[in-house]
Amino acid sequence: MHDEMTSESGPETQTIPLEKGDSFQFRCHPGVSCYLNCCHKLELRLYPHDILCLKNKLGCSAGEFLERYTRLGAGAHPYFPAVKLNMLESDGAPCPFLADTGCSVYADRPSACRTYPLERGVEKQGQGTALKSHYFVVQHSYCKGHEEDHSYTIKQWKREQRLDVYNLYNDLWAEVDAFFATDPWMGEGHAGPRQQLAFMVCYNIDAFRAYCNENQLTKRLKVNRELRRRIERDDAELLKFGFDWLRQVLKN
Repeated sequence: MHDEMTSESGPETQTIPLEKGDSFQFRCHPGVSCYLNCCHKLELRLYPHDILCLKNKLGCSAGEFLERYTRLGAGAHPYFPAVKLNMLESDGAPCPFLADTGCSVYADRPSACRTYPLERGVEKQGQGTALKSHYFVVQHSYCKGHEEDHSYTIKQWKREQRLDVYNLYNDLWAEVDAFFATDPWMGEGHAGPRQQLAFMVCYNIDAFRAYCNENQLTKRLKVNRELRRRIERDDAELLKFGFDWLRQVLKN
């Protein structure tokens, strides 16, 4: 899995691997000549936690968010689609959340946006559940932020961009998506009942909450009281619960 944001604004791109402790030069601010250029003509994949944060910021349901702002695209493998953010059809194809002064959802912007100019990839280590992270600096030819006299280590960038929480949920998603890559749909193919259930759990958290309530899911599974309370209050806790439950259901 990669936290990746690609733009059509510049054809020449360099991707430079970073080791732990390496630093990279970058700073983005309104004084940079290319400011906001990277917010146009994007191929931007949204992960489940991204959608939670954005729909809460916008005050809409997950279903409304998906219908208004997204489309389905090819995923990392043939067995489950990706959700991608639609650009506006106006001149330059800007991000729908781009305002004159910058990002209107900045505090809740997606993983790829807050990770940029880095890309993060994860891989499983051996037979365990631990995931190893790899970071790369992506240098698009149009981006002048790399010419700014300011440098970060990976640790400093993660702290400034509040990436640890996003990475946590994206790692959980990476494990689920790796399970989807085993084609657990029992021959139903695309958009069968099992895949529709999986899509609801991963991307339409409000529909999944309604499903849980209607079927008394946490009660039937004898979820302990404290966890049940967290699930009732917090979409992110419900998402974690959903990931675990989904793997159990699809293995049966």
